[in-house]
Amino acid sequence: MTVLHSAPRFTSNEGVLAALTKALGSKLVSGHEAHGEVVLTVARAEIANALRQLRDEHEYQQLMEIAGADYPDRAERFEVVYMLLSVTKNHRVIVKTTASESTPVPTVTTLWPVAGWLEREVFDMYGVIFEGNTDLRRILTDYGFEGHPFRKDFPLTGYVELRYSEEAKRVVYEPVKLPQDLRQFDFMSPWEGADYVLPGDEKAEGDKK
Repeated sequence: MTVLHSAPRFTSNEGVLAALTKALGSKLVSGHEAHGEVVLTVARAEIANALRQLRDEHEYQQLMEIAGADYPDRAERFEVVYMLLSVTKNHRVIVKTTASESTPVPTVTTLWPVAGWLEREVFDMYGVIFEGNTDLRRILTDYGFEGHPFRKDFPLTGYVELRYSEEAKRVVYEPVKLPQDLRQFDFMSPWEGADYVLPGDEKAEGDKK
C-alpha cells in the first residue's frame, strides 16, 4: 500500500514576523499579524528591493496576486497589496505599500513577469501608476472608459451603457434602460407570518367561512 505524505504545514507565524522585520530593516514601515497572516508595510521606494529580498533570501518564490485598496480620507489614499507564497516553507506573507494619485509605485515586472498583468489591473481599477511597467494599459474596462471603477468617488448610477449590437455588428452606447421598476421585497418572519393573504391561501380562507 502506498502512503501519500503531504508537505509540512506551518501552524503559526511564530518567529516569522520577527525574522522578516529584522531582515528588511529600514525598508520596513511596520509589521504585524492579522487574521493569521503576516502583514508587512514597506516604504514605496523600496518595494521592489524588499520583494526581491523576500524572494531570493527568504524563499517566497511566487507572486500570487497584486490587489488595490482605496482609502479616500488618507493623504496617500491607495494601498497596493502583494501576496507572496513560499512553496518550500508552505507559507504566505502579505506585503503592502501606499501611494497617492501622483506618486508612482516601482514595478515588480523585473521580478515576476506575471506582475505586468496584475499591475495593469490595479492601474485600470484604481489609477495607481507603476513606474517601469512598459505596457501599462487598461485591461478590464472599455477603450473609451473614463475614470477608475474601484475608486470611491464615482456616481452610483450612470447615464449610458454599452452593449454589442447584432444589427450594427459593433459595441454601441445607449441611455441606461432599467428592464423593470424597483421592487420592494417583504422579508417576513416565518414565525410571525404575513398580515395579508398570501397567494394560495384563498382555499384556507374559504374553509373558515
